[in-house]
Amino acid sequence: MKDKKTEFRIFTITQWKKEEKYLTDMHAKGWKFERVGFLGVYHFTRCEPEDVVYQLDYNEDSEKNREQYVQMFADCGWEYIQNFVGYSYFRKPAAQMTGEREEIFSDNASRADMIRRVFDGRGVALLVAFALLIVPQLVDAIRDGDTVLIALFGVLLALYIAIFAWFAWQIVRLKRDS
Repeated sequence: MKDKKTEFRIFTITQWKKEEKYLTDMHAKGWKFERVGFLGVYHFTRCEPEDVVYQLDYNEDSEKNREQYVQMFADCGWEYIQNFVGYSYFRKPAAQMTGEREEIFSDNASRADMIRRVFDGRGVALLVAFALLIVPQLVDAIRDGDTVLIALFGVLLALYIAIFAWFAWQIVRLKRDS
């Protein structure tokens, strides 16, 4: 039986909860998460199946103060695994949890802050790319009367608006509930 396993998975910037669940489920099946690499390649090693909770934090500045950042989570019992494109990966056995499901974020305000950091780190770059690459092409398509390109760029515009609306809704909802 193989002791190592790799899987290809893609999670978008808004799907960190799904990624956490995926890693938790893999550990429950006997596959301990080791690292993720570019192109969504997840590396696992065989382990005893157990209930281990995985959590992600987005903080591009974590590399600047890595020692203090990791220690802050270690003080609360979280094991640091890796940092990958701004996301820090942590895990903790469910048996060591306090309460029903402990999270690395203690309140809605800190959850909202994490979502804001994701938006600032990734969303702004998407907005700039959209403004510089897509909008000029859309203007040309409208000027040329190319309905296929107009429809394509319209769908891209709707997707961008949906992503930004999701970020804004999450931040407002969490701040309101805190």
